[in-house]
Amino acid sequence: MAIKPLLDRVVAIKEQPQEKTASGILLGAAKETPAYAVVESVGPDVKDIKKGDKIIYKEYSTTNIKLDNIDYIIVDAKDILATI
Repeated sequence: MAIKPLLDRVVAIKEQPQEKTASGILLGAAKETPAYAVVESVGPDVKDIKKGDKIIYKEYSTTNIKLDNIDYIIVDAKDILATI
């Protein structure tokens, strides 16, 4: 099932926290959730962001949705800080 955002909203899939560092050190339960995601779809009023972009967003400005065991977020384009 696809989520179709309205106006200037973006639907993205949250990145999962890493289990270990690049050097192989395992991270414990105190790890922080990253505030970045991969864009799945964009609303008709979004200009600078497209599907497949990796975004950094304001962490507490999203609507979280779990659909088919996938964690999605819906975020306003104005709350997206950057693309990677």
